[in-house]
Amino acid sequence: MPGPLYQYLEEDHERLDSLFQRSVATPGVIDPEPYHEFRKGLLRHISMEEKIVLPAIARWQDGKKAALAERLRLDHGALVSLLAPPPTPSIMLTIRSILEIHNRLEEEDGGLYRLLDDLAGPEMEAMLARLKAAPPVAVLPNNDKPEVLDAAKKAVTRAGHEFKVVS
Repeated sequence: MPGPLYQYLEEDHERLDSLFQRSVATPGVIDPEPYHEFRKGLLRHISMEEKIVLPAIARWQDGKKAALAERLRLDHGALVSLLAPPPTPSIMLTIRSILEIHNRLEEEDGGLYRLLDDLAGPEMEAMLARLKAAPPVAVLPNNDKPEVLDAAKKAVTRAGHEFKVVS
């Protein structure tokens, strides 16, 4: 049975998935309101993992990073870079394909969230409070310069994923 940290983070995945689905509900169109909420939420979620979850796991393991840490950080970099340019169907398809793999790595047995629950011990409630209190991340306007999209494509490739092109 997943513990409270797992449940909190998994519920946030579900909330983000719902916002994502609402933003792409009409084929070929990205609804700006749910997309904006998805973008803000995903940036906050990544921030929680990078600033709270991964450092706590390393601390609880006497400085040893989680086995998945580097892989997850590459995915986080790719996802953040894909949120910089204005959303397009290709960007949204790429985000979805990364999240399908990424979220499984965090949620599966032996994944990041189970490890977090297993290691938290007496710090469980304090860790949950830290996650819930994580502040929103400052969200800059989308940048439509071609080099921003080029950088996002490179980050996707560096993370071992493929930039999906919608024709």
